[in-house]
Amino acid sequence: MAPPARARRAAAAAAASALLLLLLLLVVAPLAALAADPAAPSSPKPLSSNDPKLSDERCVFETDFGDIEFGFYPHVAPVTAAHIFRLCALGAYTGNHVFRVDRGFVAQVADVLGGRNLTLSDEAEAEAGRAVPLEVQHGVVHKTGVVSMGRHDDPNSGRSSFSFLLGDAPHLDMQYTIFGRVTRGMEALRKMEGVETRREGIFVMPKERVQVYATHWRYASVGGPPALGALHQRDDDGTGGGVLPLPNVPAKSGGAAAEGAAQLVCQDELDHLRSRFDWQAQELESVRRKCLPGRR
Repeated sequence: MAPPARARRAAAAAAASALLLLLLLLVVAPLAALAADPAAPSSPKPLSSNDPKLSDERCVFETDFGDIEFGFYPHVAPVTAAHIFRLCALGAYTGNHVFRVDRGFVAQVADVLGGRNLTLSDEAEAEAGRAVPLEVQHGVVHKTGVVSMGRHDDPNSGRSSFSFLLGDAPHLDMQYTIFGRVTRGMEALRKMEGVETRREGIFVMPKERVQVYATHWRYASVGGPPALGALHQRDDDGTGGGVLPLPNVPAKSGGAAAEGAAQLVCQDELDHLRSRFDWQAQELESVRRKCLPGRR
């Protein structure tokens, strides 16, 4: 005998509810697993009391994906931090490129001696040719947002190539120098991760050049270079430790400090504009040769 209509409707409703529950499980479970996946890309973890202190200096790289700003850990890697800061102050990274974009791992800036498409000044070339030693500390780890020095097999062979960490990489700890971290621009690096890539050996490289169009530096506390013109650590009381004068600029004190600060600001702006104009002139010449080969 056929079941009553009410019983058939109840059975159908129960079957529909079970199907809906199954569909929800099929959708929600993978999303929950993805959220729990430690290998999934993440934003930098908030600063904790265990993170090294940043110096007041900030370097900024301008790219098609947005600006990337990073600061330095002079108490962790004093030699490397001073070296990279000097290269930034000299404009050495303008016209360079990010030659490696390995999603969830690193975005690596090329060595300026081979990756830059502009001529380096003699001072910048000499600084870029210097090798810096391996500088590591227990507890300073490779996590999303830190800036880590590139090198060859020799641990003391770092020169000017370095990586922005796009994910945690504990296998690099105590093997590569961490000299700073990204302070702004992780969203630009996340956009950069979306470029088309190709693999060459161990490297995952963008198919098209990821250009660093311009670079500049500033002090986070005041927005521009103040009197010392040095890579320094601002302590909790607001004082700074002392240290590496900027290229060709002597440290000043007393009544000459204000004049020295103004000169630093002007010189930095002039160097920044000169680098941008030099790069644009070379780009224009390249386009002219391609589009108008018979004209001068």
